[in-house]
Amino acid sequence: MRPHIFRLSGVSLTAISIAMSAPLAAQESAADENSILVTATREQTLTQESPTGSRLGLTLLETPATVSVVTGDDLRARGDMSIIEAASRAPGITNDGNPGNAGLSFAMRGFSGQGSVLQLYDGVRLFPNNGSISFPSDPWNVERIEVLSGPASVLFGQGAMGGVVNVIPRSPNSERFEVDAEAGYGSQNTMHVAAGVGGPISQNLSFRTDASYRQSDGYVDRGDNDNLALSGALEFAPSSDFTLTLRNDFGLTHPMQYFGTPLINSQLDTSIRRENYNVGDATMRFRDNRTSLTADWQVSDDIAVSNTAYYLTSNRMWRNLETYCWIAADGDCPNGIGYGTPGNIYRADNYGIIHDVDQYGDQGFVTIASELGGGLNNDLLLGFDVSRVTLNYSHQFDSDYQEDEVTLTGFNPGLFLDTVGLLPRYHTRTNTWALYAEDRLALTEQLSLVGGLRHEENKVGRWNWVYTGGVITGDGPALNGGADAYKKLSSTTWRVGAVYQPSENLSFYGQYATAVDPLGTLTTFSSSVSQFQLTYADGYQFEAGVKGLFMDGNGSFTLAAYRLVKQNLFTQTVPGGAIDQVGQRSSQGIEASVDLALPAGFGISANGTVLDANFDEFAGFEGSTPPGVPETAANLELRWSDASHLSARANLRYVGRRFTDNANDFRVPAYTVVDLAASYALTSSLALELRLYNLFDEAYAFSTYADEQWILGRPRSFDVSVRASF
Repeated sequence: MRPHIFRLSGVSLTAISIAMSAPLAAQESAADENSILVTATREQTLTQESPTGSRLGLTLLETPATVSVVTGDDLRARGDMSIIEAASRAPGITNDGNPGNAGLSFAMRGFSGQGSVLQLYDGVRLFPNNGSISFPSDPWNVERIEVLSGPASVLFGQGAMGGVVNVIPRSPNSERFEVDAEAGYGSQNTMHVAAGVGGPISQNLSFRTDASYRQSDGYVDRGDNDNLALSGALEFAPSSDFTLTLRNDFGLTHPMQYFGTPLINSQLDTSIRRENYNVGDATMRFRDNRTSLTADWQVSDDIAVSNTAYYLTSNRMWRNLETYCWIAADGDCPNGIGYGTPGNIYRADNYGIIHDVDQYGDQGFVTIASELGGGLNNDLLLGFDVSRVTLNYSHQFDSDYQEDEVTLTGFNPGLFLDTVGLLPRYHTRTNTWALYAEDRLALTEQLSLVGGLRHEENKVGRWNWVYTGGVITGDGPALNGGADAYKKLSSTTWRVGAVYQPSENLSFYGQYATAVDPLGTLTTFSSSVSQFQLTYADGYQFEAGVKGLFMDGNGSFTLAAYRLVKQNLFTQTVPGGAIDQVGQRSSQGIEASVDLALPAGFGISANGTVLDANFDEFAGFEGSTPPGVPETAANLELRWSDASHLSARANLRYVGRRFTDNANDFRVPAYTVVDLAASYALTSSLALELRLYNLFDEAYAFSTYADEQWILGRPRSFDVSVRASF
């Protein structure tokens, strides 16, 4: 029997984390416990429960899948400035973000984009709109980021072929009062101030609130940007068996209005590294607000109930000249996009877009633990998920087309051209309901079977706004060339796995899982006649692996091998661009990680992946690597602490070469970036920190926006900050 299975949110998650790490924490000195430093010794996450890998309250060792954890303490100690920087420290996950998808998109196991790598916030899915997600916007309030590699539709629905990224925020602490704060300044006039406070208000009531503000001049011309993130949570616990948590999270982001740097003669020219070829009055703004109410009730030793109701609003705006290319001696751009005077930069594509989104829903489940007799124990979970997403989509695509050319440097950026107005053009409504189940049958103390099943129904509606005399007077169906208003899709996905634990610190596992991905983005389903009859792409994965602890819990490792196949799929290489039909693509690879606390305050963490991703059936492109997919990636961290006053760490990130087109004619080279950080504890509650980013000043593209249009990473930079914790 598995009593008191788990609670999904609130202080219970924090309590689990503390309890599971207690044996390891006991090895630390008293100086460790009272110091503000993040030491080389860390929590062993393999023995902790993960709501991302399973809602059954299984530890990572008990879960037949690869689940990785990036802790909030680590990402703040490294100085990670965004969710995507932090999450891509996990094995096998890389940055696929660009301005068109709001900069929050990942690549995993040979698949990329928000239609294949699902994103969650506190266990609730975030629906992308036209390939864009902009929430959460800041990592300051993060408790941990969990990454589930491989298909996860059985747990969270469509759009999870490559994996899932779940951002779990910090929650109220009912045991003690706590205060965290940070203020820093660095290169490019970068500034960050943040603070968090929480603790008990009364015997039954506790709270947590966080605020973070960042601003910078950016590392390209006219690259000023800022971000404000606010969050608060209130937890009511009238008894040890029931908690009710109300939380709200707000984000307002003005990113750099930078869509990339064009290559010169198909090479990166570092002399134009700081140039920004967007127009002078370019705009990007993302505003998000999410409210949720979570109830967790341990009805008895054998029955637990959890429910989360939520409401998320997003308003995103783009108004930019987005495409640039260098004009060769023959008067054409090498990537075939533009033309003009040789040696100049061709610019085009004046796109203005507004997303006005409301997402609300409710998800809940009941977990039942039982003894079946004969030494068999069973945990069963039954759940539901309902949601509605409404989108009002504004654009000015019928404006006169803007194209021009400018010199490499010293040019007038000009102004954005809009001859029709940025007005609402269509609206959509996406309704989803799903029923799902999970089960774990413990055959013996060492061997268990874990399975899951989910059936999901989606109904997408799309209507064009009708204008009369410049005023909206109605709407009309927009799907199937205007013949239909709704499109229905359904899917049934499942997984089954086995876990064998010859000892409590070692697990061997195998799993088969299925998943489905939407065509493009479900909430902006295509209006064309040819695509109306299409349905989900489907896929499956075989995975086997081993994970465990060693050296008395001071070390941990994971190793997994997989083959993932996606069939009946369609691909969109440019946001808003053409959708190509692909018969089948697949990937197979190996992922590994190791974490080790060494004597004398040293520690090391390393992870990496090697994979082979291909189009298997795609006329003319068989054997090519799909765009945006690196086939090698690795992270390495070396850290040291004297456990009282001084700590230091070095981080290396390696991402292998990628391609931006199906034919693999346009290649983006691999890159390696090294960051350094040091912290000196002035007192047990106050520390001075120095961070050096991109130590060797590597000029690299972490993402792209088009063929030969690279989005470059931050050059060598430093930050100095003061951090307090009470």
